[in-house]
Amino acid sequence: MPMFATQPRRRFLQTLLQSCTAGALLPQLSTLFAEEPGQSTRSIPPVPGKLSVALRKRGKETDAPATTEQTEWNASETAIIICDMWADHPCKLAAQRVDRMAPRMNQVVSKARDQGVAIIHAPSGGIQLYEDTPFRQRIKKARPSKPPVPIQNWCYLNPEKEPPLPVDDTVQRSTESTLRGCDDPIADYKKNTDRHEHPAIKIVGYDVISANGQEIFNFLEQEQRKNIVIMGVHTNMCVLGRPFGIRQMRYLDKNIVLCRDLTDALYDPRDRPYVSHARGTEMIIEHIERHWCPSILGKDLTKVIPGSNNPDS
Repeated sequence: MPMFATQPRRRFLQTLLQSCTAGALLPQLSTLFAEEPGQSTRSIPPVPGKLSVALRKRGKETDAPATTEQTEWNASETAIIICDMWADHPCKLAAQRVDRMAPRMNQVVSKARDQGVAIIHAPSGGIQLYEDTPFRQRIKKARPSKPPVPIQNWCYLNPEKEPPLPVDDTVQRSTESTLRGCDDPIADYKKNTDRHEHPAIKIVGYDVISANGQEIFNFLEQEQRKNIVIMGVHTNMCVLGRPFGIRQMRYLDKNIVLCRDLTDALYDPRDRPYVSHARGTEMIIEHIERHWCPSILGKDLTKVIPGSNNPDS
């Protein structure tokens, strides 16, 4: 009986390729044992469905108006990163705004998950609280990938790509903490705060938990997620600077966007430019749209184009 009648097809072809010395045959043979249907390395099923996304962007000039461009993303190539939506925060007004935002965020994330979007929870400083959960184990087992550029622990303001932020978030009003930008009238920075993710945001299914830039990059590569949406807090600090934040994702050449209606800044109206907290957050979003990436609305992630999620015929 011939050898290939008793060997699995893939093993036979691999053996044949290794023993083949004719270079001209290598490209043709290598395609014969490419990844087959049902043998994907992904952990999340790559289901059909296209999101219609309205990208808002701005020219770099200060007075350049916003423009919107409609585009389509495969849900199976899209991921959401939820940044630092803690159960509590040393700045109590910031914590109150997270309380207000978290239920809306959960609604968006829940509907996006149903469409096949990957969900990454990143409550920095609280990851150890989830170490024994399947959500941590899943991302730690993601296939290692080498990033095209180093992943930094923190990505600071880059003067080669952006001017200073439009708000002053450098004022420290307590000698007891390095916290800046808090708009509490009198802040108590001494209390430890709960770094679990806010309980209104559910962690379920194929979700993963990490604040490690390399772990998150491994997962994105394994799951073939090139469209990355970041939401959470704080827009002028962690959303920009974390090792999974906007600056780092741009350095990694990911298609990163900010979800502008599910974010908040850490800005105090007592500081320059002396505008309301809401306007301060808007000004930082505008800075990001000019110098780093477009923004979208959460609703764009909740449904797919009708018919695009049907099986291929």
